[in-house]
Order: sequence, then structure tokens, then C-alpha cells
Amino acid sequence: MNFLNKMERRFGRYALTNLSLYIVLTYAAGYLLYMITPQVLTYMTLEPAMILRGQVWRIVSWLLIPPSTQNIFFILITLMFYYSIGTSLERTWGAFRYNVYIFSGILMTIIGAFILNFVLGGNVLFGGLFSTYYISMSIFLAYAATYPDNQVLFMMIIPLKIKWLGVAYVLMILAEMIQSGWAVRVAIICSLMNFIIFFFMTRNMSRYNPREIHRRKEFQRAVHRSQVNNKGITKHKCAICGRTEKDGEHLEFRFCSKCNGNYEYCQDHLFTHTHIRW
Repeated sequence: MNFLNKMERRFGRYALTNLSLYIVLTYAAGYLLYMITPQVLTYMTLEPAMILRGQVWRIVSWLLIPPSTQNIFFILITLMFYYSIGTSLERTWGAFRYNVYIFSGILMTIIGAFILNFVLGGNVLFGGLFSTYYISMSIFLAYAATYPDNQVLFMMIIPLKIKWLGVAYVLMILAEMIQSGWAVRVAIICSLMNFIIFFFMTRNMSRYNPREIHRRKEFQRAVHRSQVNNKGITKHKCAICGRTEKDGEHLEFRFCSKCNGNYEYCQDHLFTHTHIRW
């Protein structure tokens, strides 16, 4: 995080503001292309084998392919949802960190596609395996980790805390990784690597250490004992007569500015006491 702080101080002014709007606009353009000519999407997927043969536009064109191509109602809900959670993350993290999060996910996806293509022999087509689906998933998981207690309407009806939806998505991803082959696993891990790094970099993992857990419990017990034992402690006490605020609601206490030291007196002795000199 210190490295990220230094990078932000140096390059923060170059960050794109309202990046979520650009993401939603690219998704909208992809949906429009799909509705007009669905076949064009086959020329936009991230295919390292085709990129190395000269189709360099595929390095960025895959970002236009939306995470899903359902009915128009679902499309609008999806666009509004991702815009809402994306802008919330940008307000919380700042434009620079949000930019780093999104672009690192994109970069890792591209790197993962090339690595897998090399491992499999360099002449393999992945289709829509490396897509914006898991990039969008990383945005949602980041939102769930940042605002775990926020509520959403699941199925447009049931109020549910976002953290439980995040847990459900993680379980779905793990199940998909177990059931699928290594190609799918690489695609998932690379696409979600930005979230994995974010999670471990922004959370103090030492809190899960058994010694740290024991230390926190001991501290809580000590605080509790202190609160119990301090019930009889008073805030004010006269240095002459020893009266406190519990001796009467009418009593007032003031510190004397002429005494050397922090000596407090009630209203009966504030002007009649002998000043203490060191």
C-alpha cells in the first residue's frame, strides 16, 4: 500500500474520473453491436493466437463484449447496477485507486490469455473464455468487501446484505473452478487477481493470528473491568474540602489560574483559598 500511495502522489492527476461511466458505455456499445450483428462479436474476443497473426484490435475489442446478452430489461438493470457500485467504489477509494483496480484486472486477463495460449501450444482459440464477465465480477466483489452491510433487493424483492451475495458468488466461482478444466481456472484466477491482491493488501491479516486474537480478548476484558471499577470515579473534586459533583447538583468547580499545578476548587473555595506556589 505504501507503493500505491507513492504512485498516487506521482500519477494521481492522470487518473480517469467517472471511469464507471466509460465502462457502462462500452457495455452498452457491445449490447448494441450484439443486437445489430451478433456475428461481429466473434471478431472481437480475446484470442492471443489471432493477435499474434495480426488481429491486434482484439487486445482491446474484447472489452466491448458485455458480461451477458440477455433481454433488454436485464441489460438496463445490469448497466445501472454496475454504474452505481462502480461510482461508489470510486468515491470511497479515489479515482486513482479505482483506475488501478480496473486496469490491473484487464491487464492480468490479457497476460493470463497469452500465458495459457503459450502453454497450450500457441494455436488455440478460447472463444469467450477471457471476457468482461469476471472483470465485472471483480467490481461486485470489491463493492461487497468495501460495503459488506449495505442491503440490496435480491430478485427485486428480498432485502439482503451485500456481503452474503458476495459469499454466494465466491462459492459459485469456487464450484466452477473445481468442475472446469485448467483453461477456465486460469481465466478466473487472472481476471480476479486484482480483487485477490486488493483483499490481501488492504486487510491486516495478522488479526487472524491466534496470539493476536488472544491479545484482543484480553484487552476487551481489561476494558470491561476498567469500566466496572470506574463507576465510582468522579470528574471534579475540590482541593480544599474534597467535595465532588456527587455531593450536590448545585456545586460548581473551576481550576485556579494562579495556582501552580492543576488544582480544582468548588465555588466556596475558588476565591478564598491560598494560592499554591512551587
